Amino acid sequence: MGKATILGVPFDVKTMAEAADTAVGFMIEPGQHIICTPNPEIVMEAQTDTELMNILKAADMVTADGIGIVWASKYAENIITERVSGYDLVLQIFDRIKDTDNTVYMFGGAPGVAEKAAEEMRKKYPGLKIVGIHDGYFDAKEEKNIIADIKEKKPSLLLVGLGSPKQEKWIYSNLRFTGAKLAIGIGGSFDVMSGNLKRAPEFFCKLGIEWLYRLIKQPTRFKRMMRLPKFVLRVRKVMR
Repeated sequence: MGKATILGVPFDVKTMAEAADTAVGFMIEPGQHIICTPNPEIVMEAQTDTELMNILKAADMVTADGIGIVWASKYAENIITERVSGYDLVLQIFDRIKDTDNTVYMFGGAPGVAEKAAEEMRKKYPGLKIVGIHDGYFDAKEEKNIIADIKEKKPSLLLVGLGSPKQEKWIYSNLRFTGAKLAIGIGGSFDVMSGNLKRAPEFFCKLGIEWLYRLIKQPTRFKRMMRLPKFVLRVRKVMR
Protein backbone atom coordinates (compact mmCIF):
# COMPACT_ATOMS: atom_id res chain seq x y z
CA MET A 1 0.00 0.00 0.00
CA GLY A 2 3.05 2.30 0.20
CA LYS A 3 4.06 5.00 2.66
CA ALA A 4 2.90 8.49 3.46
CA THR A 5 5.89 10.50 4.70
CA ILE A 6 4.81 13.33 6.97
CA LEU A 7 7.49 15.74 8.20
CA GLY A 8 10.06 12.97 7.79
CA VAL A 9 8.04 10.22 9.49
CA PRO A 10 7.09 7.33 7.15
CA PHE A 11 3.56 6.15 7.91
CA ASP A 12 2.22 2.86 6.58
CA VAL A 13 -0.92 3.32 4.51
CA LYS A 14 -3.10 0.65 6.09
CA THR A 15 -6.62 0.28 7.39
CA MET A 16 -7.17 -0.83 10.97
CA ALA A 17 -7.88 -4.40 9.82
CA GLU A 18 -4.78 -4.49 7.63
CA ALA A 19 -2.60 -3.14 10.43
CA ALA A 20 -3.93 -5.71 12.93
CA ASP A 21 -3.38 -8.55 10.46
CA THR A 22 0.17 -7.33 9.84
CA ALA A 23 0.83 -7.18 13.59
CA VAL A 24 -0.35 -10.74 14.13
CA GLY A 25 1.83 -11.81 11.21
CA PHE A 26 4.85 -10.23 12.94
CA MET A 27 4.30 -12.60 15.87
CA ILE A 28 4.85 -15.69 13.73
CA GLU A 29 7.57 -14.35 11.43
CA PRO A 30 11.26 -14.83 12.19
CA GLY A 31 12.98 -12.04 14.09
CA GLN A 32 11.65 -9.27 16.27
CA HIS A 33 9.45 -6.37 15.25
CA ILE A 34 8.50 -2.88 16.43
CA ILE A 35 5.28 -0.98 15.78
CA CYS A 36 5.06 2.76 16.49
CA THR A 37 1.80 4.72 16.58
CA PRO A 38 2.75 8.41 16.51
CA ASN A 39 0.27 11.26 16.71
CA PRO A 40 1.02 14.88 15.66
CA GLU A 41 2.61 15.62 19.05
CA ILE A 42 5.11 12.80 18.60
CA VAL A 43 5.83 13.83 15.01
CA MET A 44 6.62 17.32 16.26
CA GLU A 45 8.82 15.90 19.02
CA ALA A 46 10.74 13.96 16.38
CA GLN A 47 11.58 17.20 14.54
CA THR A 48 14.09 18.04 17.28
CA ASP A 49 14.76 14.56 18.68
CA THR A 50 17.00 12.78 16.18
CA GLU A 51 16.99 9.54 18.15
CA LEU A 52 13.19 9.39 18.11
CA MET A 53 13.06 10.20 14.39
CA ASN A 54 15.53 7.41 13.61
CA ILE A 55 13.44 4.94 15.64
CA LEU A 56 10.27 5.92 13.78
CA LYS A 57 12.09 5.45 10.48
CA ALA A 58 13.43 2.05 11.55
CA ALA A 59 10.12 0.65 12.90
CA ASP A 60 8.55 -2.28 11.06
CA MET A 61 5.18 -0.52 10.95
CA VAL A 62 4.14 3.05 11.75
CA THR A 63 0.43 3.81 12.05
CA ALA A 64 -1.47 7.09 12.13
CA ASP A 65 -2.65 7.70 15.69
CA GLY A 66 -4.49 10.96 15.21
CA ILE A 67 -6.85 12.59 12.77
CA GLY A 68 -4.17 15.24 12.22
CA ILE A 69 -1.93 12.61 10.61
CA VAL A 70 -4.76 11.51 8.32
CA TRP A 71 -5.31 15.16 7.34
CA ALA A 72 -1.61 15.79 6.72
CA SER A 73 -1.34 12.75 4.44
CA LYS A 74 -3.31 14.57 1.74
CA TYR A 75 -0.10 16.49 1.13
CA ALA A 76 1.98 13.28 0.98
CA GLU A 77 2.65 10.87 -1.89
CA ASN A 78 0.00 8.47 -0.56
CA ILE A 79 -3.17 9.28 1.35
CA ILE A 80 -4.05 7.62 4.65
CA THR A 81 -7.77 6.95 4.70
CA GLU A 82 -8.19 5.69 8.25
CA ARG A 83 -6.85 6.53 11.67
CA VAL A 84 -5.15 3.55 13.33
CA SER A 85 -4.72 4.45 16.99
CA GLY A 86 -2.47 2.40 19.23
CA TYR A 87 -5.27 1.61 21.67
CA ASP A 88 -7.69 0.39 19.02
CA LEU A 89 -4.96 -1.53 17.22
CA VAL A 90 -4.09 -3.43 20.38
CA LEU A 91 -7.75 -4.35 20.97
CA GLN A 92 -7.96 -5.63 17.40
CA ILE A 93 -4.84 -7.72 18.02
CA PHE A 94 -6.30 -9.10 21.26
CA ASP A 95 -9.42 -10.15 19.41
CA ARG A 96 -7.33 -12.00 16.83
CA ILE A 97 -5.00 -13.80 19.24
CA LYS A 98 -7.45 -14.87 21.94
CA ASP A 99 -7.73 -18.67 22.07
CA THR A 100 -4.36 -19.00 20.32
CA ASP A 101 -0.88 -19.77 21.64
CA ASN A 102 0.16 -16.11 21.34
CA THR A 103 0.94 -14.45 24.67
CA VAL A 104 1.05 -10.88 26.00
CA TYR A 105 3.27 -9.04 28.50
CA MET A 106 2.08 -5.69 29.89
CA PHE A 107 4.80 -3.30 31.04
CA GLY A 108 4.12 0.26 32.18
CA GLY A 109 1.65 2.51 33.93
CA ALA A 110 1.31 3.37 37.59
CA PRO A 111 1.47 0.58 40.18
CA GLY A 112 -1.63 -1.61 39.95
CA VAL A 113 -2.86 -0.19 36.64
CA ALA A 114 -1.44 -2.90 34.36
CA GLU A 115 -2.82 -5.58 36.71
CA LYS A 116 -6.29 -4.04 36.48
CA ALA A 117 -5.94 -3.66 32.72
CA ALA A 118 -5.01 -7.33 32.42
CA GLU A 119 -8.01 -8.32 34.51
CA GLU A 120 -10.39 -6.29 32.34
CA MET A 121 -8.87 -7.50 29.06
CA ARG A 122 -9.17 -11.15 30.14
CA LYS A 123 -12.87 -10.52 30.78
CA LYS A 124 -13.35 -8.77 27.45
CA TYR A 125 -11.33 -11.31 25.45
CA PRO A 126 -11.75 -14.74 27.07
CA GLY A 127 -8.84 -16.95 26.14
CA LEU A 128 -6.36 -14.06 25.97
CA LYS A 129 -3.07 -15.23 27.51
CA ILE A 130 -1.41 -12.45 29.52
CA VAL A 131 1.74 -14.04 30.95
CA GLY A 132 3.47 -11.10 32.61
CA ILE A 133 2.82 -7.70 34.17
CA HIS A 134 5.04 -4.94 35.58
CA ASP A 135 4.42 -1.27 36.31
CA GLY A 136 6.43 1.53 34.75
CA TYR A 137 8.31 2.58 37.89
CA PHE A 138 11.82 1.16 38.05
CA ASP A 139 15.48 1.96 38.63
CA ALA A 140 18.46 0.47 36.80
CA LYS A 141 18.53 -2.63 39.00
CA GLU A 142 14.81 -3.30 38.66
CA GLU A 143 15.03 -2.71 34.92
CA LYS A 144 17.37 -5.69 34.64
CA ASN A 145 14.84 -7.79 36.56
CA ILE A 146 12.04 -6.65 34.23
CA ILE A 147 14.03 -7.57 31.14
CA ALA A 148 14.90 -10.94 32.66
CA ASP A 149 11.23 -11.59 33.47
CA ILE A 150 10.13 -10.73 29.94
CA LYS A 151 12.86 -12.95 28.52
CA GLU A 152 11.70 -15.82 30.73
CA LYS A 153 8.07 -15.39 29.65
CA LYS A 154 8.96 -14.98 25.93
CA PRO A 155 5.77 -13.10 25.01
CA SER A 156 4.49 -12.89 21.47
CA LEU A 157 3.44 -9.31 22.18
CA LEU A 158 5.14 -6.86 24.52
CA LEU A 159 3.09 -3.75 25.31
CA VAL A 160 5.12 -0.86 26.75
CA GLY A 161 3.28 2.05 28.33
CA LEU A 162 5.96 4.47 29.47
CA GLY A 163 4.85 7.52 27.52
CA SER A 164 6.52 8.87 24.41
CA PRO A 165 9.38 9.12 23.57
CA LYS A 166 10.60 7.10 26.56
CA GLN A 167 8.72 3.95 25.51
CA GLU A 168 9.98 4.02 21.91
CA LYS A 169 13.55 4.50 23.08
CA TRP A 170 13.22 1.75 25.67
CA ILE A 171 11.84 -0.70 23.12
CA TYR A 172 14.52 0.12 20.55
CA SER A 173 17.31 -0.29 23.11
CA ASN A 174 16.02 -3.39 24.90
CA LEU A 175 13.80 -5.46 22.60
CA ARG A 176 16.70 -7.66 21.52
CA PHE A 177 17.27 -8.70 25.14
CA THR A 178 13.65 -9.63 25.86
CA GLY A 179 12.90 -12.40 23.38
CA ALA A 180 9.52 -10.79 22.56
CA LYS A 181 8.38 -11.18 18.97
CA LEU A 182 6.58 -7.84 18.69
CA ALA A 183 6.68 -4.67 20.80
CA ILE A 184 4.31 -1.71 20.69
CA GLY A 185 4.52 1.53 22.66
CA ILE A 186 1.01 2.31 23.85
CA GLY A 187 1.30 5.45 26.00
CA GLY A 188 -1.50 5.64 28.57
CA SER A 189 -3.60 2.83 27.11
CA PHE A 190 -3.36 0.74 30.29
CA ASP A 191 -5.29 3.48 32.09
CA VAL A 192 -8.09 3.17 29.54
CA MET A 193 -8.03 -0.65 29.53
CA SER A 194 -8.23 -0.68 33.32
CA GLY A 195 -11.21 1.68 33.39
CA ASN A 196 -9.27 4.33 35.32
CA LEU A 197 -9.56 6.72 32.39
CA LYS A 198 -12.65 6.89 30.24
CA ARG A 199 -12.25 7.14 26.50
CA ALA A 200 -13.90 9.93 24.57
CA PRO A 201 -17.57 9.34 23.68
CA GLU A 202 -18.23 8.00 20.19
CA PHE A 203 -19.40 11.46 19.08
CA PHE A 204 -15.90 12.91 19.62
CA CYS A 205 -14.21 9.89 18.00
CA LYS A 206 -16.35 10.04 14.86
CA LEU A 207 -15.61 13.74 14.39
CA GLY A 208 -11.91 13.16 14.98
CA ILE A 209 -11.80 15.50 17.98
CA GLU A 210 -10.94 12.98 20.67
CA TRP A 211 -8.03 15.29 21.53
CA LEU A 212 -10.55 17.98 22.56
CA TYR A 213 -12.29 15.61 24.98
CA ARG A 214 -8.94 14.67 26.53
CA LEU A 215 -8.07 18.35 26.91
CA ILE A 216 -11.40 19.06 28.62
CA LYS A 217 -10.84 16.16 31.02
CA GLN A 218 -7.13 16.83 31.52
CA PRO A 219 -6.44 20.59 31.29
CA THR A 220 -2.80 19.90 32.20
CA ARG A 221 -2.39 18.62 28.62
CA PHE A 222 -2.77 22.19 27.31
CA LYS A 223 0.96 22.78 26.89
CA ARG A 224 1.36 19.54 24.94
CA MET A 225 -1.68 20.35 22.82
CA MET A 226 -0.03 23.58 21.68
CA ARG A 227 2.02 21.40 19.35
CA LEU A 228 -1.11 20.71 17.27
CA PRO A 229 -1.38 24.17 15.66
CA LYS A 230 2.40 24.12 15.17
CA PHE A 231 2.03 20.77 13.40
CA VAL A 232 -0.64 22.18 11.07
CA LEU A 233 1.45 25.25 10.24
CA ARG A 234 4.57 23.18 9.61
CA VAL A 235 2.73 20.73 7.35
CA ARG A 236 1.29 23.60 5.30
CA LYS A 237 4.68 25.26 5.04
CA VAL A 238 6.83 22.20 4.31
CA MET A 239 4.54 19.80 2.44
CA ARG A 240 2.45 22.04 0.17
